[in-house]
Amino acid sequence: MTFIKKVFIDSEALGYPLTQKVLSRVKNGVPHRIIEEKGSSSGFDEVDMGKETLHLISYKGEFLKPCPGTKEYICCGYKILNIGTNCPLDCSYCILQSYINMPNLRVFANLEEELGNVLDIFDSNPESIFRVGTGEFTDSLALDPVTFCSDLLLPEFSIRKNVILELKTKTVNINRLIASKIRDRIVVSWSLNSSFIASKEELKAPGIIKRLEAARKCQSEGFVLGFHFDPMLMYPGWQEDYLRTLDLMDKYVDPKGIIWISLGSFRYMPGLKPIVRKRHPNTTILDGEFIQGLDGKMRYFKPIRIDLYSFMKEHLDKWYSNLGLYLCMESDEVWQESLGWSPGVSEGLKCYLDDRTIELFA
Repeated sequence: MTFIKKVFIDSEALGYPLTQKVLSRVKNGVPHRIIEEKGSSSGFDEVDMGKETLHLISYKGEFLKPCPGTKEYICCGYKILNIGTNCPLDCSYCILQSYINMPNLRVFANLEEELGNVLDIFDSNPESIFRVGTGEFTDSLALDPVTFCSDLLLPEFSIRKNVILELKTKTVNINRLIASKIRDRIVVSWSLNSSFIASKEELKAPGIIKRLEAARKCQSEGFVLGFHFDPMLMYPGWQEDYLRTLDLMDKYVDPKGIIWISLGSFRYMPGLKPIVRKRHPNTTILDGEFIQGLDGKMRYFKPIRIDLYSFMKEHLDKWYSNLGLYLCMESDEVWQESLGWSPGVSEGLKCYLDDRTIELFA
């Protein structure tokens, strides 16, 4: 991958097959360095974030975790499969800028060895439905051309009838997925926005049309699709710009093959603001009217969020009435005011999305 300028390998990660496979795929001439002592690679740089440095480590934490929602808002019950941290893309609003206190594109070299423990959780709870994603702390497919993680994950998830794997991305790195011939229990999702936000704030990410072209290719190859408008941002002309994205969706994909579309507005922990100002001095995403929410995050005022979601629902409903539309981390009141209904509590939203899973993968 051309953006990788150097590679660090923790000595603990040297013995894993994934490490050797990744190293064999990195472009010749890229310097490698073995790190003997954990944490000795470099200090954290808020500006650089090591987005051109691949770092193979042996991860000591849990590989499967619940989505880090908060009890103050309705959460979907999603599970996160940790395959690495950080992302080569550079979106101005990215929460990873404040969440990650270690640099570099970290790949968990022991994923293959630890995956069995994750699969045991699924197999030990056959009556439960697990919606699992890899795109919380990294982009699901950004590094797939060098890690081939999809080759490892797709076969294991596709044979388990109580699990789906969602691969969420802003990239067009779908070649491994297409080549796999595995389709069952796999959702390929794209984060979308207006073209204005994509070009101005989603640095190094493909444009909206390229993402939708990749989505169309995946759909034509038999994959179920998902889409996520999160974070939506308000700025002069936002209605026309988001409507143009919806028009493009109509042009490129069949709505009958979409399992869900989520909506969420820009929100951030206060500590992100100075980092964004430092890393993206020309951004305007912080110029809106914000208030601190119940979870401590800064959010648009409630009427603004309701306007965003109501507008999207109105026009998405005109396109197709069964899109699995839902809100990410919002209150019962906002659900009612913007979508006209509410799951009430987090368990209600989980059941709603589990039912969508059954419907699309019956």
